[in-house]
This record gives sequence, structure tokens and C-alpha cells, in this order.
Amino acid sequence: MKLFTRLDRYIIFKFLGTFFFSIVLILSIAVVFDVTEKMDDFFEHQVPLREIVVDYYFNFFPYYLNMFSSLFIFISVIFFTSKLAGNSEIIAMLSTGMSYQRLMWPYFLSALFLCLMTFWLGGYVIPKASGKMLAFEDKYINQFTTEHARNIQMQVEPGTVLYMESFQLRTGVGYRVSLEHFDGKMLTSRTTADRIRHDSAYNWHMENYVERSFVGMRENMEKGYRKDVVIPIEPKELFITAEEAQRMTNPELREFMAKQSARGAGNIEAFKTEWYKRWASALGAFIVTLLGVTMSSKKVRGGMGKNLGLGIVLTALYILFSTVSTTFSVTGVMSPFMAAWLPNFVFLAIGIVLYIRVRR
Repeated sequence: MKLFTRLDRYIIFKFLGTFFFSIVLILSIAVVFDVTEKMDDFFEHQVPLREIVVDYYFNFFPYYLNMFSSLFIFISVIFFTSKLAGNSEIIAMLSTGMSYQRLMWPYFLSALFLCLMTFWLGGYVIPKASGKMLAFEDKYINQFTTEHARNIQMQVEPGTVLYMESFQLRTGVGYRVSLEHFDGKMLTSRTTADRIRHDSAYNWHMENYVERSFVGMRENMEKGYRKDVVIPIEPKELFITAEEAQRMTNPELREFMAKQSARGAGNIEAFKTEWYKRWASALGAFIVTLLGVTMSSKKVRGGMGKNLGLGIVLTALYILFSTVSTTFSVTGVMSPFMAAWLPNFVFLAIGIVLYIRVRR
């Protein structure tokens, strides 16, 4: 039997056609509601039409497409497969000697395309798009960014801990600073200063400093007005939070995690979870396709309504499960890998059980 037949092209066309049609339809409705909600803000700030279209809504589409891709895939598969089953087309295919496994082939070719598209969007397009969209909202809708941080404490490299009472990003100046060096658990030196100023790259200047170094039971103290120090951190890194993980492309996310691991810094579970989640979300296209086909390939009385309703409920549970499991990683209850992949493992098991039953 040929690996790619006219029947395969027919199913692929139906699958992807229904998928993209449902995307355009649902997101168009979402845009209408979003415009209605934000119309007053647009007029109040006299936002240029070009910024509304290019900076916001051009990035609105890929952001929500990627977020609800599992739902769109599920609805598409159930919708057109139920229609094929209702018209007895699947029975006709199987009566020619085609196995159920062979019937799945064009579905998984389509899922492969959607998997690659989802991975590309989630790892390279969405982070930039969401950054522009959030910057637009921050400027015109609801300001939520800040250039002022307080009570910063972080390990900038193994054995070196930095503390600042406050820091201004615009001026690059921090106040009430402490820089401590450890050898294992033993404190070897501690430098305090009234101010610290960023110069360039990793170069900083401490002003009105006091440096204490400890050698055994002896303590040496040095005071001065200015001291140049090298601290392997840049000002923008002081403002990185867990939410920033979603705005990083795959290379940026990988580089950030490597840098933080080299520093010996902790609390990067949210970034690891986002990394694993992007892979799990992309490969989830195969799982929801398997579930959709096995649920809707059998002709049932009452048409596709029952399959479509059950599919939407199951997809909602999948998205909810993915969201809840992510919080387990952030709180330390579960490893980032398991938090991202557990929903896939559970629903893959359900899909395999359904596949075995339908195949029989």
C-alpha cells in the first residue's frame, strides 16, 4: 500500500482545513470582544491605529492560538471525523481492507505538522509577540512594569551573595549594598556601601564602602570613597521574575538556565517548567489527535453533538491539568519535568486504552 494516497490527502486537507477555519472563527470573535472591552482605553490614550493592529492584534492571534492549540486540534479532529463516521465513510475505508492503524497515518502526519508549528510558535514567535503585546498593554491599558526594585538578595556566582535595599533601573544606582564572599559556609569577606553604580557590562562602582576580610580569627578592615568591583550581573537581571520565562525564546531560556546553574542560583523551577512545557505542549498534538480519532471514528446515534461535547470537556480537563501541575513544580512538590509531562502521560494512557477498544 502506498504511504501517501489520495485518501491521505483528503483526510489531511479536512483535518488542517477544519483546524485553521476554527482558529480564524473563534479568534475573530475573541478580537471583537477584546476591541469592545478596550475601546475606551484606545480613545482615552489616542492610540494610533497602526499600533493597535501591528503591535497588539498581530501578536494577539499567535499568542492565543498557541495557548488553545490543544482545544482547536481536538475540536477539529472530532468535528470532521464524526462527520466522516456519520456518512459511513470510515466504514467504507475499513471495508476495503485498510487497517485502523493505517487509517491513523494521515491524522498523525497532520499532527506532526501542528506539533512543529506549535513548537516554533511557542519557542520563537510567541515570546517576542507576548513581549510586544504586554508592552502595549503596559503603555496604554494597565501599567504593571516598574523600574524600582527593593530588598534584592541573590547569589551572583557560587560563593558570592549580593544584597541591595533598593535599585533604580533608569539611573543604574543601588542603595545600602552588601557583597559577601563565602568559602563553603565560612564568610571570608564582606563589603558594604552606601551606593553602588553600574558602569558597563559587569563593572560596578561602590561608593562610601567598608570592606572587612577574615583570615582565621583576624579581621582586616578597609574604608574608602570609591571601589571598582566586578560583579557578574547586569541591572536588567535584577528585575527578572518567573513571569519572564514566557517572554524568552528557546535559546534565551536555555542560556538563562545555564547561567543561573553556573552561578549556583536556585529558584529557577519556573524557567525549567516552561522549558519542558514547550516540548510537552508541542508533542501533545499527537495525544489529542489520538483521543479525538478514537472518540469520534465510530458512528453513534444522535450525530456529532455528543462527541463534540465530550471532547471539549476532555480538552478543558487537559488544559486545567497542565496548569495545575505547573504550580506543583513552582511550589517544589513535583520536579519541573514531571509537572510539564504528567498531563501528557495520563492522557496518553487514556488514548491508548480507547485506541485498543476501538480497534477491536
